[in-house]
Amino acid sequence: MDLQIKNKRALVLAASEGLGKAVAKELADEGARVLISSRSEAKLQATAQEVGAEGYICCDLENPASVQQLIEQVQARFGGIDILITNAGGPPPGGFHDIDDVQWQSAFQSLFMAVVTLVRAFQPAMAAQQWGRIVMITSVAGKEPIPNLTISNALRAGVHGLMNSLSKELGAEGITVNAVLPSYTETDRVRQLGAKEQFVQQIPAGRLGQPQELAKLVAFLSSDAAGFISGQAVGFDGGALMGV
Repeated sequence: MDLQIKNKRALVLAASEGLGKAVAKELADEGARVLISSRSEAKLQATAQEVGAEGYICCDLENPASVQQLIEQVQARFGGIDILITNAGGPPPGGFHDIDDVQWQSAFQSLFMAVVTLVRAFQPAMAAQQWGRIVMITSVAGKEPIPNLTISNALRAGVHGLMNSLSKELGAEGITVNAVLPSYTETDRVRQLGAKEQFVQQIPAGRLGQPQELAKLVAFLSSDAAGFISGQAVGFDGGALMGV
């Protein structure tokens, strides 16, 4: 299928490795002009070359000033974007009594407020051309809370509420807004945890998801073919989610 995103301008966050990297490669393979961002310049430089990204910009999503600098640099290079893929590393685990205010505030900034700021910055140009795609990579924790992931459970659900609200407000502007909810996916982080078999037992499909599979879903939601799909929180979970 031709996704018809050739030469579309895309920004992919947290893209130096893992899911973000896979998404950036898929979009670039489809002909999009891709900028990638994360905190590590060394990783970004190598990844940009590997996936065929047009460039990279360092950004710490926990720092509002860094997010603003990212916006300014993207505007300077591209003049705006057509496809925004929001993504961020998982916040620290812990129950409610384990988490201090600093951890809450840092996670709120990186998982929620960075998304608000980026959408606010790039939405006007999307609206002006009556075409835009916003895909938020979140987690199944935002739909079905996971024990000991209190921050993620709370803030990911908030992002889903934002996503659905935006889909109603921006739909007439030709902008779709969706979320993709990965479960356990075979990334370096999961491999480092050394609990692959334990994770696999929780997935009806009997295996972990592959980053490339998630990337194809995100690319589809970024395409013309998905123009009538908006406001959806799409599980990428091998059947693990229990809700209908």
